[in-house]
Amino acid sequence: MTEERARLSSFGLLLLALLALGWGLNWPIMKIVLRDVPPLSFRGGCLLLGGLGVLLIGRLDGQSWALPRGTFGKLAMLAATNIVGWNVLMVYGVGLMSSGRAALLGYTMPLWSVGFSVWLLGERLSARRILGLALGLAGVAALMGESRSLLGAAPVGVLCMLGAAMSWGLGVVLLKRFALKMPTTMLTGWSMLIGALPICVAALVLETGEWRAVGFWPAFGLAYNVVVAFMFCYWAWNRIVLMVPVAVSSLSSLVTPVIGVLGGMWLLGEQPGWNEFVGAGLILGALATVLLPQRK
Repeated sequence: MTEERARLSSFGLLLLALLALGWGLNWPIMKIVLRDVPPLSFRGGCLLLGGLGVLLIGRLDGQSWALPRGTFGKLAMLAATNIVGWNVLMVYGVGLMSSGRAALLGYTMPLWSVGFSVWLLGERLSARRILGLALGLAGVAALMGESRSLLGAAPVGVLCMLGAAMSWGLGVVLLKRFALKMPTTMLTGWSMLIGALPICVAALVLETGEWRAVGFWPAFGLAYNVVVAFMFCYWAWNRIVLMVPVAVSSLSSLVTPVIGVLGGMWLLGEQPGWNEFVGAGLILGALATVLLPQRK
């Protein structure tokens, strides 16, 4: 793969910026939603509406709802990893710890995706990508700061977030490996819809007795998740993954937990410390190693 193809285009960089903002702010927003909405009902309902919305947009754009022959099984695997595994484990994890810490653990995803990409795709790790991975993970560790010793207070939450990150990392590699010949809009909508079904069934069985009236801000958070976090951000993420190698797309995503931490400060009153600034600098350095062109 050439250096040019290994970097995001201007359009890809725009998608990355909007994605980081949309998903980053969603971490504290999810904490607000979980005050009134049970976790499986929250994710299942938003995925169902978001998937239907994306498919409707694709249909209005003239795309067919019909799945190409032989793609359902692969779509089901993508839904199991990118949708079910990530969303179920993540929503329980974020309910057991602060939104910022959950985001930081969730974005250990590049560690897993890079490993899976070497194994399943045969991608080569250049010195720049190894450096970017090291800087990015160091940034995540710095953002955790003094709270690393507090993670033991929520071991189930930690395990949920690490499991979610592994599932997402595998899903990213499978998306690249399968390279399904269908529009990104239809790929995104069908993956979300297929993944939503088992989550919705589980919510009906396990959470019916927990449903109650939803306040204004949790309701706003639900709408935000449907339109921004699912309909737009999942579509944008799939576009980015299909543009560049897994190492580049995965490392590019590391800007999201920085936004998540800042969003937690703004929406939930968390206070910044030295670790936030050091971590942000390291993550920006990681982004530079994989996004900026090499000198000729």
